[in-house]
Amino acid sequence: MSDLLDHPEAMRSGEELDVNKLEPFLRRHFPNETGTLEIRQFPSGHSNLTYSLHLGAKELVLRRPPLGSKVKSAHDMSREFRVLSRLHSVYAPAPEVLLYCDDASVIGAPFYVMQPVHGIIIRKHLPSGLDFPAATALRLSESFIDNLIRLHRVDYASAGLSDLGKPDGYLQRQVRGWTERYYGSKTHDYPEVEKISHRMQEHTPATNAVSLIHNDYKYDNVVLDSSEITKIVGVLDWEMCTIGDSLSDLGTALSYWVDATDPEELQENRWGPTTEPGSLTRAEIVHYYSKKTGCDASQIGFYLAFARFKLAVIVQQIYFRYHQGLTKDERFASMPETVRMLLRASLYAAQTGQI
Repeated sequence: MSDLLDHPEAMRSGEELDVNKLEPFLRRHFPNETGTLEIRQFPSGHSNLTYSLHLGAKELVLRRPPLGSKVKSAHDMSREFRVLSRLHSVYAPAPEVLLYCDDASVIGAPFYVMQPVHGIIIRKHLPSGLDFPAATALRLSESFIDNLIRLHRVDYASAGLSDLGKPDGYLQRQVRGWTERYYGSKTHDYPEVEKISHRMQEHTPATNAVSLIHNDYKYDNVVLDSSEITKIVGVLDWEMCTIGDSLSDLGTALSYWVDATDPEELQENRWGPTTEPGSLTRAEIVHYYSKKTGCDASQIGFYLAFARFKLAVIVQQIYFRYHQGLTKDERFASMPETVRMLLRASLYAAQTGQI
């Protein structure tokens, strides 16, 4: 299934890397590599920019912050590098990082370089030619949650990551912080925001499970084994990883998961092939996770509402960069409709507690 692997493309206009500055830097760190430096860009993703590098025969991946972002804490390359440098040895799906550079004169921003993770990434629509029967969809759904549970069971203290976050008061800070981020990037009036914020502040549950959390766990952030599609060999995009409420991580995964019975506006904004026959539903995912972990998920409606709200704010922040002319990526032009849809879905979950 090599033709189904994720392939980079030509760099997008305005997001090019300066070969003349980057190549000498890389050669200092990989002095035995010969041949020219070739750079291509992975086309998906809306946040940090990811590039495929070939320095002669050596293959590398480079990650840098997005252009025009004012939210530095969300794109801290040194933090992401530190997390991965300690996590890979205890959680193999985390990529192996090789070097970090804080000299902005090289490519215009801090960046890090890591080993590539080869495999299949599935997005909204299944790759053409991929056999995906109901039994496979079910097993992949289970494998997806098993892998999240595996992350939540990592001994982050032994891994040297105890200082990554403060679990006490985590949910309260998150609700307050993401509300502030929305107003800091506001471009439209969405009446749902105040209602959601008030509801979440009034009904924040007590945290009963603390762990390392990915904070953006979804199908297109996992890499699947090309010879066994239900096996996860990599997890990407660790920029929001922290220590916090485990159920908030599950809530994030649910916010990306669209059921076959969901309304059309949610169907239009699927983030993966989660409606394929055999796939678990959101309710079945919660039951599966609870049964395996023993975690009380009775308040999961709050976590889904919060995750959808957070996702709406992230999309709003991306659109804000486009609105301000700080990026010219035309994929961002229609994002206000996505924000509106997510806020409506968040408010529904907040008011009803249903998932």
